[in-house]
Amino acid sequence: MDIFTSAAPKALRSLAQSSRQRLQPYILRRTFLPNPFATSSSHQTPPQILKARRTLPYPNAPIYSIIADVPSYSTFLPYCQRSDITKWSAPDKKYGRSWPSEGILTSGFGNITESFASRVYCVPGKIVESVGGDTKTSLSNEEIVHHLEGQIHESRKREGGSNGLLTHLRSKWTIEELGKNSTSVVLSVEFAFSNPLYAALSGGAAPRVADFMIKAFEQRVRVLLELNPDMAQASLAELDGSALRK
Repeated sequence: MDIFTSAAPKALRSLAQSSRQRLQPYILRRTFLPNPFATSSSHQTPPQILKARRTLPYPNAPIYSIIADVPSYSTFLPYCQRSDITKWSAPDKKYGRSWPSEGILTSGFGNITESFASRVYCVPGKIVESVGGDTKTSLSNEEIVHHLEGQIHESRKREGGSNGLLTHLRSKWTIEELGKNSTSVVLSVEFAFSNPLYAALSGGAAPRVADFMIKAFEQRVRVLLELNPDMAQASLAELDGSALRK
């Protein structure tokens, strides 16, 4: 046996002992399943988009005014427990009416309740859009100038958003006159839960939200206009929410 082969085992043992002294044990811990309560951006679910459409046998103006009557939502709208307006727009140039501009909507699915600060944008006679959290309006500044009037800066985005049930929320009503007594109403609802657990808890109810909402409005329009025939023939300038101007 030469000097190299006889010295090698001793050298290797010394190296191994030295390495054990220098190295500290490292344990990698990894959960088998993700935390269902996590609310970080990596766990946020993408927005769901739901749509419902109706053609109603009534003029455009009263239908639009009823849809824009946000303070009344909690009296008839499924899942809406409160609807409080905290700010109104400047009068629009065409009808001279002020429209809901900011509010707090409280909605609930079963035992889960969430209050959302919302911005409301009304394009008179055409669109009513409500957005919450970090969601931006889809409308141009020209369309909603009466909502922006008097503001030094309008970022059109709520900083910070919500850390609760929803991270994204937009409802958009589009109203189109088809004839003297025929109006198309389209409701689009976009929403995203803050984590998959909430989406699972909502079960099969969430996909039916848009249809429930438009049915509720359809019934409300029918009841109000049958009880108040004069309202059915009024213009937006003559209406105040779900009633004639006094």
